[in-house]
Amino acid sequence: MRVDATLTLLLAAISMAAIVEADAFISPAARGPSTKRGISHAKMPLTAAASNKNNISSKTWSTSALEMSGGGESGEAAVSTDGTATIPDEVFNLVKSIVGAGVLSLPAGIAAFGNAPSALIPATILTTAIGAISAYTFMLIARVCQMTGATSYADAWDKTRGTKTSWVVALSSALDCFMGNLSYSMILADSIRDLLSTFSIATTRTRSLIGVTTLILLPLCLVKNLATLAPFSLLGIIGMAYTSFAIGIRYFGGAYAAGGKFLPDIGASLQPSFGTVGAAGVVSPNSLILVCMLSTAYIAHFNAPRFFRELKDNTMSRFGKVTGISFGISTAIYAIVSAMAFLTFGANCDGLILNNYSTKDLLISASRFAVAISLIFSYPLLFVGTRDGTLDLLKVPEEKRSASLLNQATFALLGITTALAWKLTDLSFIASISGAVFGTALIFVYPSLMFRGAIKNLGDKATARQKKEGTFALFVNIIGIVIAAIGTKMSLQ
Repeated sequence: MRVDATLTLLLAAISMAAIVEADAFISPAARGPSTKRGISHAKMPLTAAASNKNNISSKTWSTSALEMSGGGESGEAAVSTDGTATIPDEVFNLVKSIVGAGVLSLPAGIAAFGNAPSALIPATILTTAIGAISAYTFMLIARVCQMTGATSYADAWDKTRGTKTSWVVALSSALDCFMGNLSYSMILADSIRDLLSTFSIATTRTRSLIGVTTLILLPLCLVKNLATLAPFSLLGIIGMAYTSFAIGIRYFGGAYAAGGKFLPDIGASLQPSFGTVGAAGVVSPNSLILVCMLSTAYIAHFNAPRFFRELKDNTMSRFGKVTGISFGISTAIYAIVSAMAFLTFGANCDGLILNNYSTKDLLISASRFAVAISLIFSYPLLFVGTRDGTLDLLKVPEEKRSASLLNQATFALLGITTALAWKLTDLSFIASISGAVFGTALIFVYPSLMFRGAIKNLGDKATARQKKEGTFALFVNIIGIVIAAIGTKMSLQ
C-alpha cells in the first residue's frame, strides 16, 4: 500500500508539472492589483521548506493574479535599498539554513550503489553537481523576484504561473514540512534510546518515541508564540559542527577499524564492511538514491527571496557571491562528512549514521545529545509549517483558526507523525523518497517553471540570452522529473 501510494503521488506530481508548464502564461496587461504577504522564517536542520511557513494563505487561491512589473532583468539593478545584511552575514545564515541533519543519511546513499572506497569519487562528483544545480536554481528564484518585484517564493509563483496553481506550491511546502517532522521524530527516537543506553538505562525505540513526543514535543508544538525558540536555531549548526568533528575523530583514530576499541560493542550488521563495487557502481540506478537525498539536503529555496531582499546593495553579482560561497561551503561539508562516515563503515552505513556507533562511545553520545537538542527546539518551528500548510490546503480562513482548532490540528498531525515514525525505521528511505518527490520539485522543477514564466511574460523585452536560458531551464526541469521517477522507483525497491 505504501508503494502504491507513493507511486501515485509521484505520477500526480509529474503530471502536474506538465500541466503547469503547458498552462497559459499570464499576460502582464491582464493582471490585477498586487497583493503582498508577510514572511515567517525559522531554520530547520533537515529541511528549509518550513522556514517560510509556506507564505501562502487560502485566500491566495481566490484572488486575481498578482501584478508584474514590466521590464527586463537588469543584472546589476538593486530591487530594494532596505537590506542591511553584509555578505558574511548572509553566507553564515544561508549555510546554517542549508546544512543540517540531512548529512546523517548521506553515507547510506553512497552505500546504496558502492561498497569500496573508490565509490567516493562519483559520490563527491554527484554531491558537487547537485550543489551547483541547487545554487543555480536558488539564484533563479532571486532573479525572478528581481524581474517581477515578487517578495516571497509564493509571490514569485503567482506572478509567473498564476494563482490558479498556487495550491501546487502550498501542497509541496506542507508535505515537505511534514516529511521533515517525520524525519526528526525518527532521529529523536533512535538518539534518545541510544543516549539512555549510554547511562545503562534500557528502553525501546517505541518508548523513547512516545516519551519524547508526549513530554517534550507536544507541549512545545502547543505553544502559540514560538519567537522565544528562534535563538535555539543556532544549535543546529553547532550540533552538526560537533558531529562532523566527532565522525572525523573516530575515522582517523581507527576506533571502529579491525581491532578498534569500540568494534566489539556493535552488531555485525553495523560493523564496517567493504567490497569490490567502487566507482563503477555509479552507473547503477541506485546512485539516484544518493541524488534524491542530496535534493533534500540542499533545500533552502523557499528562503531565497528573503536572503535577496535582506542583502545590502542587493545586486545580482553580490547575491551571486553569497550563493556561490554558501553552497560551496555546504557542498564541502556534505562531501567530507559523508566520506569519513562511509570510509568508517562502508556498505553497512545505517540510514542514520549515528546508529553505527557504539552507545559506549562518549564522543558520539555527546553528538547524539547535541543533535537531539537541536531537533527538539527546531521541531515546533518546522511543525508550524506542517500545521498551517494543512489548514491552508483545507482553506480554513485565518480568522477561524481559533486556539481550540489549532490545538486539535496539532494533536491530529503530531499523532499521525508519531505513528509513522513508530512504523518506519529507515531514515534513508524517508530521505530518498522525500528528495525524489519533493526535493526534486522544489530544486529542479518549480524554480525553472517560474523563470520560464517570467521570461515568457517579458514578451518582446526578453533578450536572446534570456530566451536561451529559458530553454536550459526547461532541460533542468526535465532532468528533475526523470531523477524523481527513477529515484522513487529505486528507493522503493
